[in-house]
Amino acid sequence: MSQEYLSVAIWEPLPNMEAASLATIRELNAIVSSKGYGRDLLYRSGESHYMLLRYWNSEQARRSALEDPDLLRCWARLGNEIQILKVYEKLEEIGLQA
Repeated sequence: MSQEYLSVAIWEPLPNMEAASLATIRELNAIVSSKGYGRDLLYRSGESHYMLLRYWNSEQARRSALEDPDLLRCWARLGNEIQILKVYEKLEEIGLQA
């Protein structure tokens, strides 16, 4: 079975910060992808809530990402652009097959 697992963050942009927050999320995605940490998918519910799904390649990839200075700069910037509503740090697939 794969070591890949899912993290989910549900967030909304702060007032007048939607374009900036989406630009930062895209930058985060580019770093996560280019450094081989995992892959991201972004969804929007209605007009204000976003859901970022990150499939980490492994626990080691996640740990490395948490110390990556490029990602730390993006995450710090996001703190001024979004409000986090809910985070699921580690969701593991259990499968539907018996």
